[in-house]
Amino acid sequence: MHAHDSKGLIFDIQGHSIHDGPGTRTLVFLSGCPLRCNWCSNPEGLWLRQRLMYKPLYCKNCSARCVPRCAKGAARVVESASRPIIFDRTQCDGCDSMDCIEVCYARALQPSGKWYTVDDLMRVFTRDRCYWGSGGGITLTGGEPLLQQEFVLRVLERCHDTGIATCVETSACVPRTVLQTVLPYIQWLFVDLKHMESAKHQDGTGSGNELILDNIRWIRGTNWPGRMVVRMPVVPGFNDTVANAEATAGFLVDIGLSEINLLPFHRLGTTKYEQLGMAYEYAEQAALSQSCLERLAVVYRDRAITCYLGADTPF
Repeated sequence: MHAHDSKGLIFDIQGHSIHDGPGTRTLVFLSGCPLRCNWCSNPEGLWLRQRLMYKPLYCKNCSARCVPRCAKGAARVVESASRPIIFDRTQCDGCDSMDCIEVCYARALQPSGKWYTVDDLMRVFTRDRCYWGSGGGITLTGGEPLLQQEFVLRVLERCHDTGIATCVETSACVPRTVLQTVLPYIQWLFVDLKHMESAKHQDGTGSGNELILDNIRWIRGTNWPGRMVVRMPVVPGFNDTVANAEATAGFLVDIGLSEINLLPFHRLGTTKYEQLGMAYEYAEQAALSQSCLERLAVVYRDRAITCYLGADTPF
């Protein structure tokens, strides 16, 4: 049994969200994802383990106590004002202790996530609950929250028992048995759909889309009383074509779904890649224009599908 079976690895918690479910909500970002989207804005949440994040701007050029503290010899000083310490990431990514973090008083070194118990998380919800209003609640996102199935199930059960409304954002790239287990405790479901062509989906995310489409189709065919909305991040050069929009609209009509939320590509995760020592394929990609979203929205609306653009949400 893993030492953290009773805990969940969470890389961020955000309060007062109004874009990821009805009302005002607390967002919980869980680590681990089965996909490797080239444009991912949360690279710190890709792995179900803690990774070292280095923020050079916080580094005070101190006595470099992190260097001798590293048992793997992965850290060394360099003559660079912008990045005083460099790290051998091949060594860091296999490190479980991260002793270097303990001696960094400036917090230039931080883990990519923190382990929470269910009780820890429920205390956060209790603190935030008075700010949600009558329509608010919690949203579990990621990464892919359903990779941490047991922890998420326990959280959802506790929310159900205490009358907290729940929403989950998922890639649906998980076994159907996982969805069967958690759906009874969810009122809202956002399902991310990246591309309708499996080969293209494979190129952009590292995985085909067959399981995702099958799961969306299966959810729609159940008696689950909640509300499911498909979300698509519109990425330049990947899925921003009318042809893909037409294929997506056809799929939604075929299974009886009438809503989609198009999210414009952004580069807000750029600094996170730098902190993780990772290359970012979309570092120089320009933001998506509103006119592109509007052009795609016409495709859906012509098929009687309600299309929400960006922050225009279905609640």
